[in-house]
Amino acid sequence: MNPISIFLKGGPIMVPILIVSLLVMATVIERIVFLIRLHRDRSPGKVREIFASVEHGRPEEALRVGEQSADPVAKVVTAALRERDTSYTSALLAASALELKKFNRGLPLLDTAITVAPLLGLLGTVMGMIRSFGLIAGELDAPAAITGGIAEALIATAFGLLVAIMALLPFNYLNARMEEARHDLEEAGNRLEILLMRGGVRDAK
Repeated sequence: MNPISIFLKGGPIMVPILIVSLLVMATVIERIVFLIRLHRDRSPGKVREIFASVEHGRPEEALRVGEQSADPVAKVVTAALRERDTSYTSALLAASALELKKFNRGLPLLDTAITVAPLLGLLGTVMGMIRSFGLIAGELDAPAAITGGIAEALIATAFGLLVAIMALLPFNYLNARMEEARHDLEEAGNRLEILLMRGGVRDAK
């Protein structure tokens, strides 16, 4: 049997499973594009240049360098530098939250798909088995009909598990990347604060 015929034998519950799978694929593709752009925008050299300027007491020069970079760490550090004499901590937290929000986009949907897809598959299997046993109620002496109906009913579960696996792998990878970004931003924020304190650029209060 070809995949389309197998899909059709799964019953009406295959439609929502298909919708979930399409949402998962769209989200994964969007996240892949995001990661490609992130890799293109990353500029560790610019970040080091920002810290070097701050360390030598040249915060304005550091700002100019940071404003020319699309690196997430550079953006957060630059936002904190702009508010170094007023609301440094608030600016740092707000900029970090904004960057992490970009990493988190799509993760709730993948998380939901991991849970919902197997449940939809199980529901389809139960509905299929009920339908199969109802159709063969008068043919209990036909085991082939019974086993064939159950096999078809299990198609929904198989597809549901497949969709969950499709969502689980990128979900874990993207979570790891978000935690890595969180660590980088926290480390950059702490380093910047130490440099500002050391250089007397920021009020110790």
